[in-house]
Parts: sequence; structure tokens; C-alpha cells
Amino acid sequence: MALAPLSPFPSTRPFLLLNPNPKPLIRTWRGARYRDRAPSKAISLVPRRTPTEPATATFLSSGRSGRPTAAIPAAQISGETVQSNAEKWSKTAMLVIDMQNDFILPESPMCVAGGQAIVPSVIQAISVARERGIFVIWVVREHDPLGRDVELFRRHLYTDGKGPATNGSKGADLVDGLLIKEGDYKLVKTRFSAFCATQLHSLLQTSGVKSLVVVGVQTPNCIRQTVFDAVSLDYQSVTVIVDATAAATPEIHLGNIRDMKNIGVAIPTLQEWCSLDA
Repeated sequence: MALAPLSPFPSTRPFLLLNPNPKPLIRTWRGARYRDRAPSKAISLVPRRTPTEPATATFLSSGRSGRPTAAIPAAQISGETVQSNAEKWSKTAMLVIDMQNDFILPESPMCVAGGQAIVPSVIQAISVARERGIFVIWVVREHDPLGRDVELFRRHLYTDGKGPATNGSKGADLVDGLLIKEGDYKLVKTRFSAFCATQLHSLLQTSGVKSLVVVGVQTPNCIRQTVFDAVSLDYQSVTVIVDATAAATPEIHLGNIRDMKNIGVAIPTLQEWCSLDA
């Protein structure tokens, strides 16, 4: 093992050098050259601890004694803090995206083919989220009947005032089995991303939310756009539950899941996510 670099300036203060010898050498400046000698008492570079004692990192003083000046938990030195599960989940929000009749029911012209199959998984994910104290946010589309707030490429669907997910319509309601409860939050969007022209980011910031979990439809549009925006906004962690989200085909779904994984998004199954506290 190489010696630690020495100061170019002479000094009478000892320096502790790294050495494979269990008794490290002390180098001092004497006369015109450095001399190495063994200290009177061996200085341990790695403090002993019992198996039940938390790991610590020890800083050695630059004085003659070489005694530790502080013992600090290693987790604190690395910038990490030990959090209970309750603390972790209190800083997490679940976004339930577009689980509405017009996007889930097979008879709807806007139906996402894989949407109905994930309804039980979404119900379970929301139930677990509530048990953990996670902030549940229902992200839904609600449009002007004349389509004046819809993307340009969809406005032709609103010529008769009966377009998809219009305000107050049955199609804009949540699919059967899903219910907004006290403490939840309903967020209306008119574009793919839940962050686009909405108060979502402000809501999450003022609620102390650092992490997001996403479920719903559909993967290549609203899920993907919301997730990419969340990553761009530097949320600490973003999770997409892979079998509580869906697209028109499994191929489209998994292709977009891979893209999100490639930008650091976690993609657990529902079972994996539910077992995180186990």
C-alpha cells in the first residue's frame, strides 16, 4: 500500500501514514531527512466494535497523540439518514392517472385495450397506499364540451359537444371500484403530463412529497409524459408499478416501461411493491 502524501514543508508534528504493517509508522522531520519509527503504542486505523454496535467512521487528530477526536455514524457521514417506513411513505404520493370510464370501458371509442385488466391491481395498489399513509392523487381529464381546451389533433371529436371525458359526463367518472376518499386529492389536466399547466408540482412541494408512485393508463402517453417530467423536476425517486399500468398492447406497454427504466425509474410488480415493508 502506498504511503500517504507528505507535506513539502518541514514540521515537527507527526503524520500518520498508511502502512500494511499493523503498527503504523510515524514519520517526523529530523535534521535533513525524514525518519520512520514505530509509535510507542499501536494506533488502530479501524476501531473495534461489537456486532450490535452501529458502524462508525473515526477521524484522527493531527496532534501527537493520534487519538480519535470524534466517532460519527457512517450513515450520517455518507449523507444518508435512517428513516422509518412511516417517514418514507409520508413523503410519497401515488398518482392514479386517467382511470375513467372513457379510457377503460370496452365500448368507449377512447378505450385503452389493456386498461380494464389492471383495475383490480390499481384498486389493490391504492388500498396499500392508504394503509401506508401515502398521499393519493387522482389525475383525471375533464374537457370543455366544445373541445376548446383539448389538444388540436383531438378537437374534431368534440364537434357535437359529446367528446371524451367532458365535464360532468359519465365518461369522465372514475371506473367502478375506484372512489375518491377523504384526504385524497383530485387533479384535472387537459394534456398528457399531469404536470403540464397544472398545480401538481406546487401541490407536491408544499406537501413535502419527494417520491412518486404511478399507476393507471396509458403507458406511452400520460404515464410516460408525467414520469419524464417528474424525473426532470428532480423528484428523489419515481416508481411505475408495471402491472398496475397499461397500454393498447403488451408490446407498447413493455417498450415504454423499458424507456422509463433507462432514465432511472423503478419498475416493480405490484407484489414486489406491496412487499417493500415486509
